[in-house]
Amino acid sequence: MSDEKKRMLRSQSWFEGRGAKNFAHRAWVRSRGVPTDHFDGRPVIGICNTWSELTPCNSHFRDLAQHVREGILEAGGVPMEFPVISPGEMLTRPTAMLLRNLCSMDVEETLRANPLDGVVLMMGCDKTTPALLMGAASVNLPTIGLSAGPMFNGSFRGRPFGIKDAWNLAADLRAGRATNQDFEEAETCLTRSVGVCNVMGTASTMASLVEAMGVGLPDNAAIPAQDARRRVLARMVGRRIVEMVREGLTLDKLLTRKAFENAIKVNAAIGGSTNAVIHLTAVARRMGVELTIEDWHQIGRDVPTLLNLQPSGRYMMQDFHEAGGLPVIIRDMCEAGLLHGDALTAAGITLAQANEGAVCLNPDVIHSVAQPFMANSGVAILRGNLCPNGAVIKPSAADPRLLKHRGRAVVFDSQQDLHRRVDDPALDIDADCIMVLRNCGPKGFPGMPELGMLPIPAKLLKQGVTDIVRISDARMSGTAFGAVVLHVSPEAAVGGALAVVQDGDLIELDVAGRRLDLLISDQELQQRLAAWTPPPAPASRGYAKLYVDTVNQAHDGCDLEFLVGRSGHDVPPAQH
Repeated sequence: MSDEKKRMLRSQSWFEGRGAKNFAHRAWVRSRGVPTDHFDGRPVIGICNTWSELTPCNSHFRDLAQHVREGILEAGGVPMEFPVISPGEMLTRPTAMLLRNLCSMDVEETLRANPLDGVVLMMGCDKTTPALLMGAASVNLPTIGLSAGPMFNGSFRGRPFGIKDAWNLAADLRAGRATNQDFEEAETCLTRSVGVCNVMGTASTMASLVEAMGVGLPDNAAIPAQDARRRVLARMVGRRIVEMVREGLTLDKLLTRKAFENAIKVNAAIGGSTNAVIHLTAVARRMGVELTIEDWHQIGRDVPTLLNLQPSGRYMMQDFHEAGGLPVIIRDMCEAGLLHGDALTAAGITLAQANEGAVCLNPDVIHSVAQPFMANSGVAILRGNLCPNGAVIKPSAADPRLLKHRGRAVVFDSQQDLHRRVDDPALDIDADCIMVLRNCGPKGFPGMPELGMLPIPAKLLKQGVTDIVRISDARMSGTAFGAVVLHVSPEAAVGGALAVVQDGDLIELDVAGRRLDLLISDQELQQRLAAWTPPPAPASRGYAKLYVDTVNQAHDGCDLEFLVGRSGHDVPPAQH
């Protein structure tokens, strides 16, 4: 390799030269058995691994990382695997969302502080994808993503069984239509392998958006975690990141405004998670790309849903892959002029070129733009006196009759209050009421948990009620569904209007009109807000306090205010 090429590599400032520091850097790396020719100017590639047994979605990453490593070596690179924290959604308390920003800091500082020329981001469970993208965006090295892949389809008593089916079975148990034996048997049938949820939850949504934004290679989103083809993909990712370093293909050339617009539209087309609104906003702001909650309204509102997949539809992620996967949707949308097909991808070619050969193998799973599964059903952004900075709803997952609704508020002040009273037979609620949960936002909980899909009261379940309007400053799982309004901003804990809603107030939801209003006068609203008293701070020490003190509101991406923006990969020079 020429001297000019060597100077292009960031790692050479650590390894090249005869100074004492260069000597020490090489010597310490040699302890791993690294040969001399690995210091001859080869690209040093970080493998950022979120493997953890506490995050079952990512628990196959040791094996997957080995295939990435082999691909890097085959392409003439030097692999350097390193761990970062792994916030898993299912086990982490109070919520993995609290740790998303901490994980991003871990990624950012590790990349900046070490002799890395490029990085492979190994991400799976919900928060690991945005966290790794946020951290990498702040540093801006050549970067490629490799997602975990979904678990295999569940199977319960001879029929497919996904996360949405599990939520429905849980409701049946509370209503007396299912038994504990049914529930225990289903528990053994739902998660048949490692990998992320087998429906279009937040993890698969974010994996799809990684692919749509060109940060991942085609088929990144849907190949099952345990499928041998994901191991092949991992090797190809390892090979490709070495080429990206040599080409100088840094992350800012991929994460452009066009890429984020593509992501918003693809999210609508796949019936993606509402969580993507928060995560994409945070990633864009780390990259220095202007993206607001209003962009979701302007860019995504008229995009049809093409994917018949739970929770909006019938099928599951394994079916999606076998039907042709996300490349089919991207190709169709590019041909219809819905996407920026000229956006650059990690493959080194445009989005349209990378997906032009995709073929749909099951039109009942993947519908076309010409004959969509649902029309105008992407994430809807609401405004009104209850949410002046915005709120979100996923119309494709709601009972259509509730998308325009006026009802009486039944208010719960906290998660504990909800759980204590929701199944009380004396609860004054009917099917036309609107359930309101507050103090579960970014600061109030803290960490904005997935509590937005409030459980329908048992008394209503027994009456056959399957959906009811629910409003909160919380999030909900991408696997969840219903007429659920989320991310109300400002949240109750900082004095948003949600803080002063009272039992019996009338609230009006109009999704077509993009409105959410508390039906009281402006004067009364201001009087209530003036009399409101802030709740005690939910954290007094450590990272949780740092988070509460500095976190942005949902419409700004829930990032820590001092982390917004890109600062690059420069570090102080070593002293020789």
